[in-house]
Amino acid sequence: MNVYLAEFIGTAILILLGNGVVANVVLQKTKGHEGGWIVISWGWAMGVALAVYAVGRISGAHINPAVTVALASMGAFPWEQVPGYIGAQLLGAMAGAVLVWLSYLAHWGETDDQEGKLACYCTGPAVRNPLANCLTEFIGTVMLVFGVLAIGKLSTGLTGDLPAAMNTFAGPMLVGLLVFSIGLSLGGPTGYAINPARDLGPRIAHSLLPIAGKGGSDWRYAWIPVVIPLVGGVAGAQLFVFLGL
Repeated sequence: MNVYLAEFIGTAILILLGNGVVANVVLQKTKGHEGGWIVISWGWAMGVALAVYAVGRISGAHINPAVTVALASMGAFPWEQVPGYIGAQLLGAMAGAVLVWLSYLAHWGETDDQEGKLACYCTGPAVRNPLANCLTEFIGTVMLVFGVLAIGKLSTGLTGDLPAAMNTFAGPMLVGLLVFSIGLSLGGPTGYAINPARDLGPRIAHSLLPIAGKGGSDWRYAWIPVVIPLVGGVAGAQLFVFLGL
C-alpha cells in the first residue's frame, strides 16, 4: 500500500474511534451518554493503538503532523515526504469526522448543546486563556513525541527504527497507553489535541457538514491546536536527541 494512503486510512481510523467515543459520551440518548472522561481517554487510546496496528508496518503510522515534522527535524524522516504525509493525515481526519457524523446521525438533533456537538469534532479550552492553553498543548505534545521515540527505542533496541517499532506487537499498544496517560494527566485544560490534523480536519468537517443544530466552529481558537503541537513535537524530538536517549 502507498504510504500516503496508509496515513489517510490510519488517521481516519483514529478520528472515527476517537471522536466517536466523544460523541457516544456527549450526545443525548446514546448508550454511552455521560460515560465520563476515563471512557473518552480510553477510547482515544484504543483508536490510536488500532490505527498504528493497521498501518504502522506501511508508513510508520505517524497519523499526526506533529510526529511527522518532529521526525524530519531530527533527520529520521525525509523532508520531501512531509507535505504528502500531512495532506493525507488532514484528509483522513476529515473522512473520519464524516463517518462519526453518519454513525450518530440520529443524535445530533436530539442534542441541544452546541459546544458539546463541537467537542465531537475538535478541541476547546476548559478555561479560555491563550497563554495557558498554548503551554498545555506544548507540554502535552513534547510528552507525546518524547514518549513515542522512547517506545521506538524500547521496541527495537539501539536502532530506534520507528516504523519497525510500530510493526511489533507491543509498540502500538504502548503508544495507545501513552496517549491514555496524556489524556488522564494533561487533557483537562484543552482536551489534548496534540495533533494538528486531529483538530483541524474535523473542525473543517464541522463547518461544512449539515449537522443538526450546530453552532460555530470556534475558528478563533483553532490556531492553538494546529500550531502549538508542531512546535511541541519538534521540541520533544530535540530534547530526546539532546539527552542522548
